[in-house]
Amino acid sequence: MDWLGHDRVSRRTLLHAGMLAGGAFAGRSLSAGEALSGGTAKQVVLLFMWGGPSQIDTFDPKPHAPKEIRGPFATIPTNVPGIQISEHFQQLAARSDKLCFIRSMTHDDPAHLSSAHTLLTGQLPPVNYSDNEPPSERDTPHMGSVMSALRPAVGALPSSVVMPWQVFHPSAPGGRAPGQHGGWLGRQYDPFYVLGDPNLPDWRVPALTLIDGQSPERLSARQQLLSTLETQQRRLGETQPARRITHEQSQAFGLLTSAVVRGAFDLQQETAATRDRYGRNIHGQCVLLARRLIDHGVPFVAVNWHNDGHNFWDTHGNNFNRLKDDLIPPSDRAFASLLDDLSASGKLQDTLVIWAGEFGRAPKINGSTGRDHHPRCYTSVFAGGGVKGGQIYGKSDEFAALPADSPVTPHDLAATVYHALGVPESLTLPDSTQRPHAVYSGRPLTSLFG
Repeated sequence: MDWLGHDRVSRRTLLHAGMLAGGAFAGRSLSAGEALSGGTAKQVVLLFMWGGPSQIDTFDPKPHAPKEIRGPFATIPTNVPGIQISEHFQQLAARSDKLCFIRSMTHDDPAHLSSAHTLLTGQLPPVNYSDNEPPSERDTPHMGSVMSALRPAVGALPSSVVMPWQVFHPSAPGGRAPGQHGGWLGRQYDPFYVLGDPNLPDWRVPALTLIDGQSPERLSARQQLLSTLETQQRRLGETQPARRITHEQSQAFGLLTSAVVRGAFDLQQETAATRDRYGRNIHGQCVLLARRLIDHGVPFVAVNWHNDGHNFWDTHGNNFNRLKDDLIPPSDRAFASLLDDLSASGKLQDTLVIWAGEFGRAPKINGSTGRDHHPRCYTSVFAGGGVKGGQIYGKSDEFAALPADSPVTPHDLAATVYHALGVPESLTLPDSTQRPHAVYSGRPLTSLFG
């Protein structure tokens, strides 16, 4: 028997859920003078294309460049006159009136790990230009962690969810990228990590899975029993009460026993046709799950490109076959389906969707028919959240090697996310030593908004 009673619950499950719940509920709400204002977005979906997608072969094609730069892909017109994208994004081409293509993204860091930190947080990492530095408590908090502090979710659901893994690169000595957790805000602000492949028939959210033989009802009964014992001991004046449930553990009980939480994460509630439309693959089902979480009011959801066993969008070799066969089709299908569903439900205006990698790829094709790292110029895509669709922001040069107009940094991208959510530009948040840190370090692209 453990301290919860006869029906033993996995302590690892409970503590893990409690830590995640701490990030979801222990919000550091804004004061009345700092109330969120100015933006129309209430929620965010970040589609992180880990590895660095090629701008030329996706959303900034160069059909008039030499073949060794333009590559074999053709361009196709979109439903917005004058905007063309890669032939392999046919579904997004038909929905470009909802998209804003930022073709002048730029920075100077070619390392996966440190540049991922910058993209995911909007701030430089503790060690820049480095694939050697793993996560640390000195990291700036993930954007979702910041939103957990500023806009805690109501009820049992977490306020920030990341799936289906924390990005890791096998070729980087540091391994896991920094900037994916609560950082200097503290571990209680870590996102709720939803791990694994939701396309598998027997998949369940690991952090919400009770051990065999346990049920939410029995776990709830154990919590009630322990609370009753504590109350009785306090009434009797006991000086050494039994072990009490901590704040985080109490939240974990709620997370593990909530029918609302279980329902929000239950893809079986979707029709087979809907699941097929998003794509019966790990990315498609993660994006569908992101839409379910948005429907249930979760403020921030990030879908990281998954561990596909082929170095993700990091296409140093075999770039064109990888893009055509493995990378673009699931991304195109899932993003288009997400746009359709958010539009149909009326939630697109309130939900900012971002498609972005940590950098782009070199204009010149290398000897392995791939493209190498290129942070100097690449493309990201915005939709919803008050952003005007059917537009291009910025411009690259004739080879997509450098911005030709209106350069945008990852700091600006994060600032634009915060602006869309109504976060004041002057806002600071304290770390564990009460040292204030500015939330913004870039300029928001206010002209994107209608």
